Amino acid sequence: MKQGTQGSAATGDAVTGPAAAGRFRVPAQPAGSDACRERDRRDRPERAGGDAVRGEHTHGEPALPRPRPVVQRSSVRGQVLGALRTALVTGDLRPGEVYSAPVLAERFGVSATPVREAMQQLTLEGAVEVVPNRGFRVVERSARELAELAEIRALIEAPVMMRLARTVSVERWAELRPLAEATVRAASSGCRATYAEADRAFHRAVLELAGNEQLVRIAEDLHRRAQWPPVGSGPGARGRVELVADAHEHTALLDALIAGDPDVVRSLVEEHFDGAV
Repeated sequence: MKQGTQGSAATGDAVTGPAAAGRFRVPAQPAGSDACRERDRRDRPERAGGDAVRGEHTHGEPALPRPRPVVQRSSVRGQVLGALRTALVTGDLRPGEVYSAPVLAERFGVSATPVREAMQQLTLEGAVEVVPNRGFRVVERSARELAELAEIRALIEAPVMMRLARTVSVERWAELRPLAEATVRAASSGCRATYAEADRAFHRAVLELAGNEQLVRIAEDLHRRAQWPPVGSGPGARGRVELVADAHEHTALLDALIAGDPDVVRSLVEEHFDGAV
């Protein structure tokens, strides 16, 4: 991809560096996965009233195909943010590469503004960093960083789960069965993004039983960061077998919680977070 015109250093709104625009798809999913193709269809935001990339010059960058409008204009920013998060999980936004708001906007068929806003949110989350006059670079994350995130998650979530195991009724645990089973179905699809969403939903539902909103918010932020693949991993870095094994730990944990077996719960919780990387 060729470098474009000068932009704002504060917002990183000029054109990309080495990323290959013609190769980029958001959110691209493994071939043959109906769940991923459906996710791709849902995540494409609507063209914002004909003002796409107005005033943004790309100096000969290859044009990207515009997706079919599927959402309302008011939700464009949220849809772009969701699609970019999906691309981080799948590895389609590649660590170390630079992406510009205008080129991504052309891909989505929207103006550059909601793309910049979404990228700024990802900057706050530590996923990307501003590259003055070029765009946003995807942060390169090591396996050690993912291991550290897994350790922090274990320190926060494991004690809460052990406390909940002693205080939450069997009926309340049973209500989480559909979410646990949903993670297995998502894992079976082989779609990393679909599984990531189901995985967070199950953990969030468990932690919500503690009644601490700040805990849920912090834990989900850590969980989301832990789902981004490390440097050197391409799209779909975790295979179907690994995803399914991880998902079955959810159902096994829920079985132990319903059975009221604290020793098994402790063992499963430790195993689950040890395998989180």
